[in-house]
Amino acid sequence: MNVEKIRAYCKEYKAVLFVILLGVLLMLLPGGSSEKESEAEFSDKEEKLSAVLSQIEGVGRCSVLFRESDKNEKGGALVVCDGADSAAVCLSVKEAVSAYTGLGSNRIVILKTKQGGN
Repeated sequence: MNVEKIRAYCKEYKAVLFVILLGVLLMLLPGGSSEKESEAEFSDKEEKLSAVLSQIEGVGRCSVLFRESDKNEKGGALVVCDGADSAAVCLSVKEAVSAYTGLGSNRIVILKTKQGGN
């Protein structure tokens, strides 16, 4: 008796059960947004941000390096620029990097470029 009721119920609500099953299967598929960004994408972002930061007054030459986030630690950014000895420049750079990356200021380090040659 119970088997007949279940079969009747399945026939009556076949479309609803199909949609539910399809939804569960879609949730089990891996999403593309959870994958780490490729090295090329990071390099492109670093170049773009470096170019923009060097246009800020007092920054001068500038290099940017991102650290990918993983399961245990959050990412970060390292900025090396000529004007890092000025507190106002450092603040401007931190605000710009934070706005672009979404990183908190505690995840952004700004250092002065060494003087002289390479």
